[in-house]
Amino acid sequence: MGSNEINKVAGAVLGMLTLAMGIGFLSGMLVHQKPITRAGYELPEPQAETAVAAAPAAPQQAEPIAKRLASASAEKGATAARKCAACHQFTKDGKNGQGPLLYNVVARVKGSAAGFNYSNALKERAAKGEKWDFESLDAFIANPKAYLPGTSMNYAGIARPDERADLIAYMRQQADSPAPLPQ
Repeated sequence: MGSNEINKVAGAVLGMLTLAMGIGFLSGMLVHQKPITRAGYELPEPQAETAVAAAPAAPQQAEPIAKRLASASAEKGATAARKCAACHQFTKDGKNGQGPLLYNVVARVKGSAAGFNYSNALKERAAKGEKWDFESLDAFIANPKAYLPGTSMNYAGIARPDERADLIAYMRQQADSPAPLPQ
């Protein structure tokens, strides 16, 4: 390699470095960053009004399931049951899936679907002979983890009381002889 070739390579490298530095200086002049005064960012303080605003919703949830079932719609419940269909089946000839078969679940002993491996928490309730009545179904569907700590059901629950009542009305119909409505 001749001295002329070495000069060309060195010139190309120096030219690229000069171009890169020039672009860095030019972009620094175009974009001005604000100096950081504090690390992170400030979070908004919790508002006391949100707790007060949530309080009026409690009476709606406190309405008894018997009263909500009187005006519940099993057709709307069938629509709500689509959320459950990923893990549960509701038909007589259905099978256990990720969750147990829910055919004839109303008034059935908890944790008693044949062939399903329940969580220990539900097995304890089954050993006591507890049954799925309307109140317990309503509480479980509202928040499974709060109603039955240790349950393996990974679903947050249904917050709307009317939607829960519709779903329970639908589940009540999914039986050979539906359980009588509570008084």
